[in-house]
Amino acid sequence: MAHPNPIPDRLKAARTKAGITQRELGIRIGMEPSSASGRMNHYEKGRHIPDIDTLKRMADELGVPINYFFCENEMTAELACLIASMTEEQQAELIATLKKSQL
Repeated sequence: MAHPNPIPDRLKAARTKAGITQRELGIRIGMEPSSASGRMNHYEKGRHIPDIDTLKRMADELGVPINYFFCENEMTAELACLIASMTEEQQAELIATLKKSQL
């Protein structure tokens, strides 16, 4: 069974949380003002899938890690954001803790 593409829902959730319009996000990542709203709407509706460079610009603008867009549920999406906000040292400690708990 094929899984639905998580990008449209993640994109809309991150944009909504950031409190900006589709048009504004499109313009901020370098789209022409006349087409920004329509292009972003197509991404959020799943009619088109953004290329990796566009996805990276969106992630940077919305303050989420790029892997956020690929998370299939809310819990992994939240974890991706929390992990991205940690220092490398904190991430290393978390990895060590998780590995210990699997023993």
